[in-house]
This record gives sequence, structure tokens and C-alpha cells, in this order.
Amino acid sequence: MDSLLPFLEKSFLGITVQSWLTALGIIIAAWIVKRIFGVIYDRVLHSISAKTKNDYDDLIITSLQKPAEMLVFIGGLFLALQTLELPARPVNLQSLSHAMIQVLVTIAIARAFFNMAGIIDRLLCKRVECSSSSLDENLVGMMRKFLRGLIIFFAILMVIQNLGYSITGLLASLGIGGIAVAMAARDSIANIFGSLMIIFDRPFKAGDWILAGDIEGTVEEVGFRSTKIRTFAKTLITVPNNVIANMAVDNFSRMPKRRIKLNIGVTYDTTSKQMQTAVEKIRQLLKDDPAIDQEFFLVNFTDFGASSLDIMVYCFTTTTNWGEYLDARQALSLKIMETLEALGLEIAFPSRTVYLHESGESKPTGQ
Repeated sequence: MDSLLPFLEKSFLGITVQSWLTALGIIIAAWIVKRIFGVIYDRVLHSISAKTKNDYDDLIITSLQKPAEMLVFIGGLFLALQTLELPARPVNLQSLSHAMIQVLVTIAIARAFFNMAGIIDRLLCKRVECSSSSLDENLVGMMRKFLRGLIIFFAILMVIQNLGYSITGLLASLGIGGIAVAMAARDSIANIFGSLMIIFDRPFKAGDWILAGDIEGTVEEVGFRSTKIRTFAKTLITVPNNVIANMAVDNFSRMPKRRIKLNIGVTYDTTSKQMQTAVEKIRQLLKDDPAIDQEFFLVNFTDFGASSLDIMVYCFTTTTNWGEYLDARQALSLKIMETLEALGLEIAFPSRTVYLHESGESKPTGQ
């Protein structure tokens, strides 16, 4: 043992071999503690999160595990550097070592936020019901990349500051440049915010039939900058997202059922009994029609029109498909015509009576 003392008291870079070995031992111990911490973290916290109903806590625990292990090791590295008593001259190694520790801590924290961005991506994807045909996975992917890029940017700024450089001048120059870029790209920025409004409000998705302003058609694509709408004339209209996000959007695809409203006019020679029978039979037609929603419908004699006695038929179809709706409306209209014909009633049309004055007498002439 005595023979080792001279060796341990030797110095290297102004630090004794004993101090170097102590620091190395602390680093090795820190690495072992890090591994043990990782095992305990994985078993204990994951077993707790497994008892919950959602998987977001699992994602958070997984995202923070590696950064937490890194911080444990950095703590050991800090203790090791403290034992070395690094010299301040000719190079201030002590300040340099402290800056290195701060940089490593910044990297560990940035890594934690970087991993957490994946959870935000998951939340966004769930919110917009990501699929290959609805809101585009590319849109959410770009949001994730933007967020992670922002984290990296701020982490780099913190590292620069930890190394002793002033970031005030850098931020000032970035601010001036940022104003110029923002002025040049204000429309693009507005479109990005429009995209965010579409993501969270969900007024429509790809495949929906919408009416926005005077634009009507089927949404083909919701992109990061614009929305593409295929009109019924088969033209493709591209609308910037900041424009469509501020428009009133009528989404026909979200109708639970489609409305039929008919005003049927019969001639004035119809008797009250015939009118009552016609109304009752049309009501029965609606009750017996499987294409008509039975929750609510109306059939009533409503008006004494200028040329007709009016019957209102108000109901909804069970289908929202345009073609099936037209078939159901046509079938109902034909059945009503057959019913009126069977009752001997005639559909009225606009007519007028002209009185001709002749030799002081008036004779009505119907037209």
C-alpha cells in the first residue's frame, strides 16, 4: 500500500492521480446508478401507469425515461468534476466544466421536450381522427416537425448562452430578420393558423359535401396551406385555409336525414270530404313508406291559394345519399299522384277568369 502512495500523489495536468481515479470511480458508479435507476423507473412507473385507462401516462413515462437517466449520470459527472479541483489557469477548466454540465443538462431537458412532442402529435391525431382519407397525416406530421424544430432552436440558444456567449445581439438580428420574413410570408402564416382552426374546429373533412360562400362541392384534400374542393361541374377549386376558415361552411354530409317539402295544389271543385280523405291517405302513405323517417312528418291542408287548395307534405328520408334521396322523393310523389287520381282530384294550375262586357252585360269566361 505504501508503494502506491508515491504513484497516487503524482500529478497530471496539475491534478493528482488519486483525484483522477476518484473521479473515474464516481463516473463508473454514476453509470451503474443510472442503469439501476432505469430498471426501477421502468418497472415501478410503468406498473403504475398500466393500471390507468388511457395510454398517455405510458407515453409520458416512456418519453421522460432516457432524459431522467441522463440527468442522473450528469449528476455523477458533476460530482466527479468537483473532486478534481480543476485549475483556473492558464485555462479556466473549472468554468469550462461547469459550462459543460449546463450544456448537458440543457440537452437532457430539450430531449425530454422533444420526446413529449410525440405525445402532442398523438393528441392531435386523435383529435382530427387521422386516417389516409380524412385530415392529412402530413398536416399533423408537419405540426410535430415544427414543434420539435422550435424546441431544438431554443435548446441551441440556451447552449450558446451556457458557453458564455451573449444571445441578445443574435435575438435582435433574428427579430429584425423575423419581421422581414413575417411581412413577406404573412399570407403563409395566416394559412397555417387557418389550418389549425380547421384541425380543432373540424367543420369538414375530405369526402364531405360542403357549401362555403358560393363554392359548393366535395372536399378532396385538406392541406397545410389550402383546401381543394371538387365542384359538381368537376372543376377543382383551391381555397387558402385562412379564407375558408373565416367562411360560414354548410356541411351537407353531416345531415342525419334529408328533408322533403311538397306543396300540392288541387282544384277548387274539391269537396271538404275529399280534402280530408286525401290528407289522411297521404299520411298513411308516409307511414307505410320505409324510405321515410317515422320520427316526424306533417301532412295538412294549409291554404286557399289563388288558383288551388294547397296541401303541405313535410317529411324526411332515412337516407342522406343524393341519388337515393331523389329516388325516395320521386316514389313518394308518384304515390301521391296515384292517390289523388283514385279520389278523382285534379292537380290545379294557375288560372284566371276574364269578364267581357257586351251590350251592358257581363259574361264570365274561364281560362
